[in-house]
Amino acid sequence: MKIWNFLKRNVLVRHLVLAGILVLLLLMGVARWLNSTTNHGDFIEVPDFAQKSVIDVERMAADANLRIKIVDSANYNPKFPRFSITEQNPEAGTHVKKNRMIYVKVNPSNYKKVSVPNVIQVTKRNAVAKLKAVGLIVDKITYKDFVGKDMVFYIKYKGKNIGEGDRIPKMSKVELVCGNGNRGTTEDIDIDHGGE
Repeated sequence: MKIWNFLKRNVLVRHLVLAGILVLLLLMGVARWLNSTTNHGDFIEVPDFAQKSVIDVERMAADANLRIKIVDSANYNPKFPRFSITEQNPEAGTHVKKNRMIYVKVNPSNYKKVSVPNVIQVTKRNAVAKLKAVGLIVDKITYKDFVGKDMVFYIKYKGKNIGEGDRIPKMSKVELVCGNGNRGTTEDIDIDHGGE
């Protein structure tokens, strides 16, 4: 009884109690409003878009009330079909809200092209390292009679001579033509014209 009388007489305490009740009611109202507007507990499972074409993925996303954004398509992966999805974020099976943006990476039609570095009149070891660094594969090494042992005289790609700055697809197989250390005639290899 004494507490009730104290609260009736003390205006400051009475206002603090009323303010606390008002704040509590306001917080409960905001929580209810958020539950109804954000569809709390209402999720969509992200489908698996891996190895599907962009057209199929856009249709699947629209059917699931999701949005698609292509973020990258520069790195070719031979394990996936051309123009298919290689990665997605969020991953398949993740639960997301309606209208969520799904970021996908698309496999291009082929490897990007790289510039052939200068490996003419460089040792075979150095040339192989330079070519590997830009993503080319030395598939074959052919030797010709010339005093410069293991020195590269020219490069071939698909049977044709290529030189510095030429652009070929990454992961292409090239052939190096090197000297074997035997003295040959000047007609055997013409360094300035790629040996042919």
